[in-house]
Amino acid sequence: MFKHKIITILLVALLICIGIYMFTFTGVNLDYVLPRRGFKIIAMILISFAIGYSSVVFQTISANRILTPSIMGFDSFYLLIQSTLVFIYGDKTFQVLNAESNFAISVGLMILFSLAMYYLVFKRESKSMYLLLLVGMLIGTLFRSISSFIVMLIDPNEFMIFQAAMFASFDKINVNLLTISSVVLIGAMIFGARYFRQLDVMNLGRENAISLGVDYHKVIRVNLMIISVMVAISTALVGPITFLGILVANLAYELVKSSKHIYIVITCCLLTAVTVIGGQYLVEHLFNMSTTISIIINFVGGIYFIYLLLRSNKG
Repeated sequence: MFKHKIITILLVALLICIGIYMFTFTGVNLDYVLPRRGFKIIAMILISFAIGYSSVVFQTISANRILTPSIMGFDSFYLLIQSTLVFIYGDKTFQVLNAESNFAISVGLMILFSLAMYYLVFKRESKSMYLLLLVGMLIGTLFRSISSFIVMLIDPNEFMIFQAAMFASFDKINVNLLTISSVVLIGAMIFGARYFRQLDVMNLGRENAISLGVDYHKVIRVNLMIISVMVAISTALVGPITFLGILVANLAYELVKSSKHIYIVITCCLLTAVTVIGGQYLVEHLFNMSTTISIIINFVGGIYFIYLLLRSNKG
C-alpha cells in the first residue's frame, strides 16, 4: 500500500506541476501560448519517461546503482554522431538530412553501440562496479575527445549547427519528431514491460537468475537495445542531460523500498517528470532563461554522484 501511496502522491504532484507550468503568466494570447507550452509538456514527459525507464533497467542489467546510460557513454556517442554528420555535410546538414532521417540514423547507430557494449562489457563473467565505471568514463571521454577534435576541424558557422545539440533545451522541439518519438517510446515501453519479472529475478544475481530459468544474455541484449532507443529519443528531442538518470533512479529506490520493477520504473518516471517540469518552470520564471535545465540538473546530479561513490567506497 505504501508503494501505491508514493505513486499517487507523485502523480498528483505531476498534475500540479503541469497545471502551474501551463497557466502561469499566460497573458492574453492564449491561442499562441497554450499550444506551445502543451508541446513542451509532452516533450518533457516523453524524455522523463525515457530517462526514468532506461536508468532503472540499465542499473539492473549492470548490477549496480551508480551506472546509467549517460555515464556509460551513450550521450557522448550521440554527440559524436551529430558532430560527424555536421563534419560530413557541413552547413547543408539539415538540407540533406531532415529531423526524421537524423533520428533514424542516431537510433540505428546507438543500437549497434549497445550491442558492442554487450559483447565487450556485459557478456563478461566479471562485472566489477569499478571496472564498469572505468570503462564508461573511458568511453565517454574518448567520444567527447573525438567530437572536440571534429569540432576543431569544422567551420565556425557549421559549429553553430552542432552546438544546438550539446545542451538540453525545450525551446527547439520538432513537432514531427515529437509524434514519431511518442509512438516509438510507447511501443518500446510496452515491449520492455514484458521483461519486468525477469529483471526482478536478475536482482538476485547472475547465477541465481540463470538457475531460475532466466535467459540472462537475451534479457540483457534486448533491454540494451530498448535503452539505446530511449536514450536516442531523449537526446534527439532536447539534448543530453547527463546526471538526471542517476539522481532520479536512486531517489526512486529510496522512496519505493521495493525490488519490483513495475513499481520502481513507474515511480522513477513520475519523479523524473516532476523534476524536469518543475526545473523548467524555475529556469523560465525564476532564472529568466539565464541558464538551462541541464546545467542545474547536472550540477545537483554530479554532487549526488560523488556522494554515491563515497558511500559505496565506505561500504
